[in-house]
Amino acid sequence: MDHLDDLKNEIQSYSGSSEQNIEEFRQKFISRKSIITELFTQLKDIPVEQKREYGQKINALKTLAKEKFGELVASQNDKITSAKTPMDLTLPSNKGRPGSFHPITITKNRIIQIFERIGFNVSDGPEIEDDWHNFTALNFPPNHPAREMQDTFFIEKNKSQVDTKGEIALRTHTSSVQIRVMENQPPPIRTLCPGRVFRNEAISARAHCIFH
Repeated sequence: MDHLDDLKNEIQSYSGSSEQNIEEFRQKFISRKSIITELFTQLKDIPVEQKREYGQKINALKTLAKEKFGELVASQNDKITSAKTPMDLTLPSNKGRPGSFHPITITKNRIIQIFERIGFNVSDGPEIEDDWHNFTALNFPPNHPAREMQDTFFIEKNKSQVDTKGEIALRTHTSSVQIRVMENQPPPIRTLCPGRVFRNEAISARAHCIFH
């Protein structure tokens, strides 16, 4: 009887929280080869006058062990769930190391600063441009080499497209932006048009088909 009381106290005070601890508890108190299972096999050796009390205590011990095991498993599941809880994105973030500007961006910004000091503003335009702004308005004759496929990236025009002036291409220079500025702004004009341009040329270690 004293041994049963000791086991009861051990079960109640068990506080293992890891998966290994929980498995050890199961092996010791709940499995087919557990201490409690062994106690049931010993019931036949208990004196008749003590069998009833002994049996009640073993059953209570078995119930207590199962309840304790359930608590341990639930506690472990709560920890796993808590660990998987999504991060609160509304919390302030840690201050990370600032990034750096690309050399092209640094150079472009420096050029813009210089021209702004002498009265220029900055203008921008589309990289996909029509024939009028990219060639015709800049006095490129119809037979100019720049209009050939080997020099320019042409884009097939959608037949349903309206209000276009000739073929559509990736701009070969930013002078097309100057034309757009002059269409909408009276002189005098002082404007700078930095940006990407596209030439249908072979890519090598010294050249690229896209540049600024």
